[in-house]
Amino acid sequence: MTDTPDAFSMTPIGRIESDYPDKFGIPRQPGLADAAQARLVLLPPFDDPLAVRGLEAFSHLWLTFVFHLSPERWTPLVRPPRLGGNARVGVFASRSTHRPNRLGLSLVELDNIDTRDGVCLTLRGADLVDGTPVLDIKPYLPWAEARPEARAGFAPAAPTALPVSLAPAAEAALGARADGDSLRALIHQVLAQDPRPAYRKGAEDRIYGVRLRDVDVRFRALANAAGETRLEVIEIVAV
Repeated sequence: MTDTPDAFSMTPIGRIESDYPDKFGIPRQPGLADAAQARLVLLPPFDDPLAVRGLEAFSHLWLTFVFHLSPERWTPLVRPPRLGGNARVGVFASRSTHRPNRLGLSLVELDNIDTRDGVCLTLRGADLVDGTPVLDIKPYLPWAEARPEARAGFAPAAPTALPVSLAPAAEAALGARADGDSLRALIHQVLAQDPRPAYRKGAEDRIYGVRLRDVDVRFRALANAAGETRLEVIEIVAV
């Protein structure tokens, strides 16, 4: 009978470079903001081009990563934002970052593989903060892993997107940038997910800031006469 070790040592195979320098504002699931740019740079000795031979034949990848900015603690009950931030469910019935081993799983689209100097994978739709350590890569197999008949508990469908508008000052700031069009798309996709804390929603007198690429996007929530909410970007400030 073989003894089972109580602990495992894991070594990151690479690190993420992404449009999200901070946790706040990152979409809570992958694929919700496909304008987000990300690269996975493999680290030695895993940056051998032989390790990714054949990967170009796959369109999507599973990334196993570490929630490295989350506290090294876990809690048996968590408050999912999809339930308003008040109702509690078990941590293993959620995708909370407060997990025993802080492991995350993300499905991303593979856009390009560059092996000219090590290995760098260009990704789309990533929901990973800049600097995230990645532990493993596995190709996605749709015939085995796409189960449209599966039940999805308290998150049966994608969250409803909020309308987003940009004030003239914000539009002017984008117009002065070479990446203005892609940054505009990213801002719309990120803010449409409503990154405000669940307990804050409904408070219309606060200015929020979300870091994207090298800017601070400052926005507020506005409600019309029917009580419908939209988010307005009031300024975009370089940081």
